[in-house]
Amino acid sequence: MVKTRDNLRNVAIIAHVDHGKTTLVDGMLHQSGLFSARDKIAERALDSMDLEREKGITIMAKNTAIPYLDTTINIVDTPGHADFGGEVQRILKMVDGCLLLVDASEGPLPQTRYVLSNALANGLSPIVVINKIDRPDARIEEVLYEVLELFIDLEATEEQCNFPTVYTVAKTGTATLDMDKPGEDLRPLFELLLENVPPPAYEEGHPLQLQITSLDYSDYLGRIGIGRVTNGTLNTGQTILMTDSSEESEGTKAKITKLFGFSGLERIPIDEALPGDIVAIAGIEGIKLGGTLTDPEDPRPLPALKIDEPSLEMVFSINTSPFAGREGTYLTSRQLKDRLFKEVMGNPSLQVEDTDTANAFKVVGRGELQMAILIETMRREGFEMSIGKPTVRTRTEDGQLLEPFEHLVIDCPETYLGTVTQMLAPRKAKMLKMMNHSSGWVRLEYEISLRGLIGLRANLIVDSRGTAIVNNVFSGWKPHMGQYSRTVNGVLVADRTGKTNAYALQNLQERGVMFVAPGDEVYSGRIVGENSRTDDIWVNATKEKKLTNIRAAASDESYHIHPPRLMSLEMALEFIEEDELIEVTPKSIRLRKKVLTEEEFKKLKRRGDK
Repeated sequence: MVKTRDNLRNVAIIAHVDHGKTTLVDGMLHQSGLFSARDKIAERALDSMDLEREKGITIMAKNTAIPYLDTTINIVDTPGHADFGGEVQRILKMVDGCLLLVDASEGPLPQTRYVLSNALANGLSPIVVINKIDRPDARIEEVLYEVLELFIDLEATEEQCNFPTVYTVAKTGTATLDMDKPGEDLRPLFELLLENVPPPAYEEGHPLQLQITSLDYSDYLGRIGIGRVTNGTLNTGQTILMTDSSEESEGTKAKITKLFGFSGLERIPIDEALPGDIVAIAGIEGIKLGGTLTDPEDPRPLPALKIDEPSLEMVFSINTSPFAGREGTYLTSRQLKDRLFKEVMGNPSLQVEDTDTANAFKVVGRGELQMAILIETMRREGFEMSIGKPTVRTRTEDGQLLEPFEHLVIDCPETYLGTVTQMLAPRKAKMLKMMNHSSGWVRLEYEISLRGLIGLRANLIVDSRGTAIVNNVFSGWKPHMGQYSRTVNGVLVADRTGKTNAYALQNLQERGVMFVAPGDEVYSGRIVGENSRTDDIWVNATKEKKLTNIRAAASDESYHIHPPRLMSLEMALEFIEEDELIEVTPKSIRLRKKVLTEEEFKKLKRRGDK
């Protein structure tokens, strides 16, 4: 017999990057009565990682429990970037409904489409939230029509297409159902949630079923599994059977030592979890993502989690530059291997494979941002390493070579329309749609191979003077496009170790853009700039002016050095070529050649191995 828990709702909040979902959850937390007026809550409280606060994006899915009247609302904040799709696909298994948050000006973007398609496929009940309605360039009716078009395009059911709509300003914490009546608080949103999101359903008398959809770690409790109780009850001290749904294994018995529920932003110890509750569990050694906790006497594992296949790979290796060991704590291949395999345990959308050498490991993921976040996290932990150029995976089906394709959306001022189309033509990008909202900006939609996308974002931003907004999402595996013509500028490479000085850089900056400033330390093989032509040049960046005993007023001239281009990790990943590496340390990001001397470089070039 199927029953429901009417005093509980589980809902995911999904949106594109920077559309305001974390800010909206902040407002709901403030208005729930969980915190007194004296309590200080950080802005964007659910962005708990330093990187999330710095980049303004959600990386790890997190949940919070908000009481409203007699009901507990579990809200899961999901990543908006497609690179973290593995998080999204797991988390949507825990909820019964979703809030689709859309910017009142930008409308639905590619990553909105990606997360929504997963939500609709899981049969979730959607509520559409049009946010930032106070923007001067808001176009609410058009955006609502675009959302409906998106639902129809994703083959939503008739019931899902009849979605309720609420209009919000997340920053001020107001919501309204009628555009003619300004909102005062978020009560209309809470009421809509209770009315339209179904309560959790379960079978009475059914044995325990709980699938682990997220992992955490505590220095005191070890690995912690987080999941939703689908059927049955779970108690502290209870003996359970952990089965791996993907394998026909007998499973292992374990005892629940600690059980936590959620209240606001905190975990609180509880003795019992009922069907529909989202809980954290400690005490199970070797707990795995996707594993089912069930009754040892009557085991009934749930179906395995399905995660999109990763399509981008990079080689992580130990740092072999002359500056190795100066800034980092973890330098060895064993430490690097342990850290990468630890990451895979908590993130099934990443894979780690061994290579031909013991000092390098191949990491396979969904996109450059996902890889950049992993690298940035590791360097902050004290790791030093070398990173190779991102390469795209292919596969063969029925004798045909396939490669991954992306749906690309570019927003740019009309004046740069020619620049953008000219840059995408050699990459064999196919234009799908062009929209002009008569606001001076144009939106272009393309289908492009993932190979063609590598290195595109940085070039677009530079050529559009920082105005272009680039978004992309995985669209599927399609026939290989073959080779395409691509002109790449060469680099300026230091031919000796030492400190750079203004005299040398003034002469070199005429050849291209410099990456170093006077006084920076360089070594033979380090890339110090980008050449304005296509060939690589080995240069002396430490050359000093010869002193003489003759002095004249004109000879003591001042040097005019242009500011160097400071390469972020994401820019560096898009910039490097096959024969180059990124040296990553806790304090520095340097570009270098794989071979560190001009003689070795010339030998390789002669052999055609470059």
